[in-house]
Amino acid sequence: MILGIDHVGLLTADPEGVGALLAVLGLSKVEGGVADDYGVSCDFWQVGADLSAPAVEVVAPVREDSAVAGRLARGPGLYHIAFEVDDLRAEATRLRTGGFAPVDAEPCRGAREGMAVQYLYAPKPAGVLVELVAYDTPRRRLSTASGNPMIKP
Repeated sequence: MILGIDHVGLLTADPEGVGALLAVLGLSKVEGGVADDYGVSCDFWQVGADLSAPAVEVVAPVREDSAVAGRLARGPGLYHIAFEVDDLRAEATRLRTGGFAPVDAEPCRGAREGMAVQYLYAPKPAGVLVELVAYDTPRRRLSTASGNPMIKP
């Protein structure tokens, strides 16, 4: 089940430049890392330090054969929207059944500690890359009363 929006990814060849613009907007870099399976660095920017709040992820290639090289050749910009889920494999299967096209055959290690990810394309009319995210220790939870995603207290 989708627990909430984890982050929105921005793709760039200039992460420092994008970071400077995010700082002007009042965001601070709270985490960063490398997703080796994809060959990208990922810096996570947020308002405040609450790691359960949605972030802006700045994605940049770290090697020539990066998974984003082809997309970046078309220019920088909005790259994906990421949702935290409670069961990565089950949610990927559910979305594939609903018409989403798989990008990853299996979950991969993400850039944050304890993070696993899997990408799928949302079909037209959305036509957007969707990232499913699961953490060893979930950052969000479901409210048992309403079934609505709630930020962990």
